[in-house]
Amino acid sequence: MSGITLALAIALAGNAAVAQDSADSVAQQPAGQPATPLDVPALPADTQLPAVDPIIPDAEFEATVPSLDANADAALDGPLESIEEFERRIATEQAAAAPQDGQAAPVGNPALADGDTQETIGDAPIRDAALNEPLPPLESFQVEEVQFTEAEVESEPTEIAYDVTINGLDSVDDDSAANLAGMFDSLSALKDDDDAANVAQVSARLTEDSALLQSILASEGWYDATVTSRLDRTGEDDAPPLTAVLDVVPGQRYTFSDITVTADPTEPADLISSNLALKVGEPIIAERVQGAEAQVAVALPENGYPFATVGQRDILLDPETGGGDYTLPIETGPRSVFGGIRTTGNLAFDAEHIDVLSRFERGELYDSRMVDDLRQALVATGLFNTVSVTPEQTGEDAGDGTQYATILVDQDAGPPRTLAGSAGYGTGQGVRLEGSWTHRNLFPPEGALIANAVLGTREQGVGATFRRSNAGRRDRTFSLTAEALHSDYDAFEAYTGRLAALVTYDSTPIWQKRFTYAYGVQLLGSVEEDFDFSINDLADRTFFIGGLTGQAGFDTSDDLLNPTRGFRLTTLIEPEASLQDGFDTYVRARIDGTAYVPIGDSFVIAGRLRFGTIQGIERFDLAPSRRFYAGGGGSVRGFGFQQLGPRVEYANPDFDPTDEDSDEPETLIRPIGGRSVAEGAAEVRYRWGNFGVVGFVDAGQVYEETYPTFDDVRIGVGVGGRYYTNFGPLRVDIATPMNRRRGESRLNLYISIGQAF
Repeated sequence: MSGITLALAIALAGNAAVAQDSADSVAQQPAGQPATPLDVPALPADTQLPAVDPIIPDAEFEATVPSLDANADAALDGPLESIEEFERRIATEQAAAAPQDGQAAPVGNPALADGDTQETIGDAPIRDAALNEPLPPLESFQVEEVQFTEAEVESEPTEIAYDVTINGLDSVDDDSAANLAGMFDSLSALKDDDDAANVAQVSARLTEDSALLQSILASEGWYDATVTSRLDRTGEDDAPPLTAVLDVVPGQRYTFSDITVTADPTEPADLISSNLALKVGEPIIAERVQGAEAQVAVALPENGYPFATVGQRDILLDPETGGGDYTLPIETGPRSVFGGIRTTGNLAFDAEHIDVLSRFERGELYDSRMVDDLRQALVATGLFNTVSVTPEQTGEDAGDGTQYATILVDQDAGPPRTLAGSAGYGTGQGVRLEGSWTHRNLFPPEGALIANAVLGTREQGVGATFRRSNAGRRDRTFSLTAEALHSDYDAFEAYTGRLAALVTYDSTPIWQKRFTYAYGVQLLGSVEEDFDFSINDLADRTFFIGGLTGQAGFDTSDDLLNPTRGFRLTTLIEPEASLQDGFDTYVRARIDGTAYVPIGDSFVIAGRLRFGTIQGIERFDLAPSRRFYAGGGGSVRGFGFQQLGPRVEYANPDFDPTDEDSDEPETLIRPIGGRSVAEGAAEVRYRWGNFGVVGFVDAGQVYEETYPTFDDVRIGVGVGGRYYTNFGPLRVDIATPMNRRRGESRLNLYISIGQAF
């Protein structure tokens, strides 16, 4: 078959297929619809087709097509060779093939390039012998840094500097008590940073500040003010390329033309008007309006209206007159007096004890300050996670146009147990650590059990205390204490047991009282080491002491922990009896006074005086622990603890005259205390932020006589540092004695919490 014949056969077959498809399409037309005829043009009968050269000559085509005669090639009927035989044949042919021009002969048998004779599939021919060599060790591999043709350039963000100019604001500031320019500077986006990444950022800041300036002007009464903005290019070499300009046209300033309050009558009648500090004719200033409304909202509950609500104000502005009609609606609610107390929630104690904590009585005119005070007192007990105190409207008539308001206390009792600790250090007194465990409500209401322990260089002991807080009266405390204490000071060594009962009425952090008091009774049993002049040596003596305690205080200072003004005066009187050899009575008395004078905002001058006397007993008959001593961090700084006053010198029992290497002194000096004391101190305190420094001079002495004679007064000077926290200042003082004597330290260090006085 010729090529042209084959081509025509394919073409006709295709046309036939198309015709058949068309026929099928016609046959599939829905009934009732006319068939679409296939538009195929017919060739005229006498058309002569052009001659076309064959694509594949007939001889080549016949030679290429295999014969389908089974006898022509018996191999077609033979079995196929296996994969292994195929691979071996291909490998053999490749090995025998001659290399082409420029191609190196293969190395060895390509199927065995890696020397493995058992491979199923052979390796590719290896043309480069170096590929068959082992890799070098990793540590000898050299890494060369990539070299760039151009140096790397560090890109930095572009910044555009600009100036800010405000036109027209000075005249407004002159008419306003507020510093509008200062207000704008503190809030401005443009003033916050004088550089921007691009012009668009400057423009955005300018738009924001334009709205800000308009709001500031409106807050001061310029409601019609207009602010226009633009960006100017300076074109000067020594100036930023851009200037952000704000042009202010303030317009008229609006004032109050009428003030109207819509509310029910109050008692007194001017309760609202006297607290709404707005007047007709004054500028409409937003801050003053808000402050006046807040004052009314505070004054009403403080004067018998616990349910008063201040509504939403309305200010109607008149552009013609520049006036504003101000209207404020107020719902006063019923005038009320205190009724009962109701409590809900997880209770720490009942309503009866809450009534003890309150400072108001049933029938008293309602005052929100008393309610806030009760809330603070409840928080101060430390027994709550949360507690709220709110009034409830009862509708119950209380007479005189008032109603009773019940006080609702919603409690959520918290963990009652507390662990606490404190630490201090003083030269001569050493380190003192104290820890305590407290269950604040073991015996409700507010009956606490406290276990404490003291561990120090000079003092060790344990004790237990039962304490009833707010016992029958707010801030009055009753306590029972039992303790055992060992004290080992230069002045004495004592093993003491103590039982005491005490009632105190004292200041608290939420209520600093002008007058305070304490009274009680105590029994002491003590074995104490004292210097016995009859034997000129130390001896253990036993003392049994019973006594009363009475204390009164008057306080006008402004702060319990860090006073800066005012004064304090405290008197302590302790009638006691020595019981070991009969019933010998005596009286210990002491008076303390402190004063504080501020100088400016940062300096405080503080002073302290103390005088004490013991009447009715000889010093030797008085237990060493009950005598007066002076010296130390809470007394006269610059001297060791209890080092001032009468002293004795006696032979050191540990001194060995035959031991040339011994450091023990030949004699020891021991304070023996006295029956009177006089002390004084002056401090200059300077504070900045949470830090402060102090310079001080302390003076004092202890005397054997029953009254101070003021001779041989010793003086110590020093400086200190303070770090002020919310629970009081941390104190570090360093002092030195003037005219230092034998046995006295050159420097004395004191570390504690709170001011020295």
